[in-house]
Amino acid sequence: MTKAEIIAEISSKTGIEKVDVQETVEAFFKVVKTSMQSGENVYVRGFGSFVVKKRAKKTARNISKNTAIIIPEHFVPSFKPAKTFVEKVKSGNKK
Repeated sequence: MTKAEIIAEISSKTGIEKVDVQETVEAFFKVVKTSMQSGENVYVRGFGSFVVKKRAKKTARNISKNTAIIIPEHFVPSFKPAKTFVEKVKSGNKK
């Protein structure tokens, strides 16, 4: 399902104009992005958590050149679904 399909479905279920739904969805994504860029986690009860994870500094190998490179510590975005969300997906219909 694409973002456009999500916007169309929300619009049809709520009766709100697609333009307004699109602005709301875009604003939600922008808030999540800016919060995570500043190191804050975002928790949506019943859905899941958008979490910033820290990756430690490590040594990696380039096998073709037989050299070692250092990968510095960095942060990556992650999503952890809520338990209720996971249970609903597990018990849902599979195609």
